[in-house]
Amino acid sequence: HNQDSRVRVFQFRRNYGKSAALAQGFKEARGELLVTLDADLQDDPEEIPNLIRKLEEGYDLVSGWKKHRRDRLVKRVTSRIFNRVTCLLTGLKMHDINCGLKCYRREVTDTIKVYGQLHRFLPVLAQWAGFRVGEVVVQHHPRKYGKTKFGVSRFAAGFFDLLTVLFITRYTRRPLHLFGSVGMLAFLAGLGISAYLAYERLFLQRYLSNRPLLFLGILLVIVGIQFVSIGLLGEMITESNKNRDEYALRKVLS
Repeated sequence: HNQDSRVRVFQFRRNYGKSAALAQGFKEARGELLVTLDADLQDDPEEIPNLIRKLEEGYDLVSGWKKHRRDRLVKRVTSRIFNRVTCLLTGLKMHDINCGLKCYRREVTDTIKVYGQLHRFLPVLAQWAGFRVGEVVVQHHPRKYGKTKFGVSRFAAGFFDLLTVLFITRYTRRPLHLFGSVGMLAFLAGLGISAYLAYERLFLQRYLSNRPLLFLGILLVIVGIQFVSIGLLGEMITESNKNRDEYALRKVLS
């Protein structure tokens, strides 16, 4: 930045993670098109024009596809599994969701809120918000700078984040649909067990005081009611905290 006044550097007080870095970059960026690129230069900056050309075909977010990855076998395999599972559960048709090389229209970065470790799922969040998402094959070079942070714990954390994304995209505005469904299943199961035990007691004259099934039925009924109550509370909280639109406009025709 000392050599070029157009370059701005933002230094955090500590390492807050990639999502925080992207959120700050999106906030400070001034252009209508934004490009993200990891600092290790495994992704080639010369691919940026290809992403922009793809974006001009009508897409709102274009991600790179490291079709020929220059990583260790274990990382390639786990990445493929992660991408397949994510696409299967979210309906997104991509090969490389977490590629660091991406090009965005400003509307996308203004709409999507990045926090935690959800940077891995930006294409999923963009598609859920109604934006067109595409990808283009890019070159991938062997690592020259820094050390990979990949590991089993990171892989596991990615799937927990996937659960977060699934909840955000499906139930953020309707928590009762999730908690209510689970609660009703538990309640009906408990009710069925209780009805069966009542039949045994009334018509077969069997004692129930020492039956574990009795306690299971009561427990399921109570848990079911609690889950439904949590869903209702979630609906009330959601309704009272609507501070932004739940949709994004592409354009207005007049």
